[in-house]
Amino acid sequence: MTQTVEKNPSSSGLSNIAAALTILICLVVGYVIWDFVLGASSNFMNGDPNGDPLPGNLMGMMYKGGFVIAILIGLLTTTVVFAIERFFVISKASGTGDAKAYVAKVQSLVNANQIDEAIELSDTQKGSVANVVKAALIKLKEVKREGFDADKATETIQKEIEEATVLEMPMLEKNMIILATLVSIGTLVGLLGTVTGMIKAFSALSTAGSPDSSALATGISEALMCTATGIGTSTLAIVFYNVFTTKIDKLTHFIDEAGFAITQSYRRHNK
Repeated sequence: MTQTVEKNPSSSGLSNIAAALTILICLVVGYVIWDFVLGASSNFMNGDPNGDPLPGNLMGMMYKGGFVIAILIGLLTTTVVFAIERFFVISKASGTGDAKAYVAKVQSLVNANQIDEAIELSDTQKGSVANVVKAALIKLKEVKREGFDADKATETIQKEIEEATVLEMPMLEKNMIILATLVSIGTLVGLLGTVTGMIKAFSALSTAGSPDSSALATGISEALMCTATGIGTSTLAIVFYNVFTTKIDKLTHFIDEAGFAITQSYRRHNK
């Protein structure tokens, strides 16, 4: 009797609709923080948000950076939310134990021709790596039973690994494009806020009649808040993106390593 394995992705994530709603909610949260937290009367002279911020009050200066600051805070919140989401998904994909130790144990069991024990270990480990390895192990039992030659068995097992991997990998990489996009958007939106802020500062200066270096310096400082916030958002996004990409690459490496061990085991035992 042929043993089969259900090829259901071990890890999931936010659907496209849920991801879009999450981004929208984060932008709304950014506006709320900008309007009610940064724009609180306690951050301004005479308690007037339309006036000047208190000396050295960064929140008041950020508020004066304009509506672009609200968008940037929303983008920063989006970065944090999707980083947390990816962390849990990728952690789940790694399985219940250490993936590297699991792969090493599977290699040892396969070399000892203990396929059933390796399958049981995969059931205990769970996760994307274990799912792919289990599919390969079950296929290994099938080709042994059918008596395939080494080349055909290797091709069959490798095809099974590829099919299982194709099912698992999209879930790991899902929403990574959002973090990658935030890397660029954060900086660009920050620069947009700075440019518009500088335009306003110089426009106000030109209509004031006499040059006011203090007012100009304040306006430039408020405009540069956009740049600082945008760069901070982009920096955080690229750090998370690189960390998660590295983790995904490691999982892929573990799958390849286990797959190679499985195919080589068949060759050794069927010379």
